[in-house]
Amino acid sequence: MSTRELPGRGERVADWFDGRLGIHTLGRKYLRKVFPDHWSFLLGEICLYSFVVLILTGVYLTLFFHPSMNEVTYQGSYVPLNGVRMSEAYASTLDISFDVRGGLLMRQVHHWAALVFIAGMLTHMMRHFFTGSFRKPREVNWVFGWSLLLLALFEGLFGYSLPDDLLSGTGMRFVNGALLSVPVVGTYLSMFLFGGEYPGHDIVARFYSLHILVIPGIMAALVVAHLILVVYHKHTQFAGPGRTERNVVGTPFMPVYLAKAGGFFFLVFGALALMAAVASINPVWSYGPYRADQVSTGAQPDWYLGFAEGLVRIMPGWEITLWGHTLVLGVLIPIVVFPLLLVLIGVYPFVEARVTGDKGEHHLLDRPRNRPVRTGIGAAWISLYLVLLAGGGNDIVATRLHLSINTVTWAIRIAVLVVPVAVFVVTRRICLGLQLQDRERVLHGRETGVIKRLPHGEYVEVHEPLSQAQLHTLTAHERPGELVRHEPRGNPR
Repeated sequence: MSTRELPGRGERVADWFDGRLGIHTLGRKYLRKVFPDHWSFLLGEICLYSFVVLILTGVYLTLFFHPSMNEVTYQGSYVPLNGVRMSEAYASTLDISFDVRGGLLMRQVHHWAALVFIAGMLTHMMRHFFTGSFRKPREVNWVFGWSLLLLALFEGLFGYSLPDDLLSGTGMRFVNGALLSVPVVGTYLSMFLFGGEYPGHDIVARFYSLHILVIPGIMAALVVAHLILVVYHKHTQFAGPGRTERNVVGTPFMPVYLAKAGGFFFLVFGALALMAAVASINPVWSYGPYRADQVSTGAQPDWYLGFAEGLVRIMPGWEITLWGHTLVLGVLIPIVVFPLLLVLIGVYPFVEARVTGDKGEHHLLDRPRNRPVRTGIGAAWISLYLVLLAGGGNDIVATRLHLSINTVTWAIRIAVLVVPVAVFVVTRRICLGLQLQDRERVLHGRETGVIKRLPHGEYVEVHEPLSQAQLHTLTAHERPGELVRHEPRGNPR
């Protein structure tokens, strides 16, 4: 008579959790979920892994940072600042940099991870924009990603301001000026944020609470919701043989994709650590503590807020008086345009769906050339961003190129109006030209470069027919509705 072998401890623990949480059922359903294999999907993973690195390094830094503006006299390892009066926040930042083991490395990993995180999100969203993956049913997930980008901009600003050094203090003066330009309530907003007359005594503590608690919590919740919707809606994929709107062709999450993702996480972490080890960033000891009567020369914000400063720098110093209130248009107009540029990104999926009348579900991605108007709009937005980023460093541009700053400022003012329009027109024409090229390849095959003479003396180039897979990739798309109703004559249909 055979006796049944008793289950091991691990199996009993697994059965206990499965009976209460249904882990086995969920795992059986989702661990074999298929993910498409394309290099552009790594952009989203870079964002996720950079966020994880930010959390890990941020927790380490909170153990040593003192978010206080109380003044102390510095007596530490950095001799040039010994005996200088400064805030506890700045002094603790110096201690982290010079006295805490591994502190400077953690600070730099944290800062580099923040830059890579925002750069990854912007690139990730542009990839989704140009390929049309924001369309139904993924509009809500697009809004989640856009919200993460918006929160990351302010999270970076708050974290950048915590050391209370002269450079970050100059940025805070910029924020204060923007608040004061708001009609009627500007002074109240400034008093509320800074806890009194600028710079006040509470701003570092307030930013600290927002930076380590409120905004990261909201961002973590949005990341989870974003990933849940990715799993629920399934991954989009580029057109190809065997790929339809109702299936996904790729590798299963477990074990193939999980192994790749784990290796890529350590690759991202290692790259950030290498950057932090060899490239200095935000050396606050070089700037000195913040003083309201001083301004750091060559002060530049991190790149993701440079375009906001560019808006202010290229605006004329206009002022008007209405009903006894002075409106500083040179600052008010930029702080209105700044959120509008971001809002345009957030609402675009709904605008495109309404204008084109597209109400169907889409799981196959567009080739950017097949949506010339959308591609042109995206390229125009990027060009505007880059022009404004150059405007945010107009003094540096003028110094490096030995030009008058007025010349640089006027050139950027003109470029803001001209360059996006020119980029849109050129990009759209390039897309239409690429469509014609694809049509010729489908009709006549691929050019081989082999010249053949016909019996009657004519010379022609030999074309090689495309494979069925290549033909499918080039033709597996519908002729979409465009944001511009009238197409030029000769556009392929």
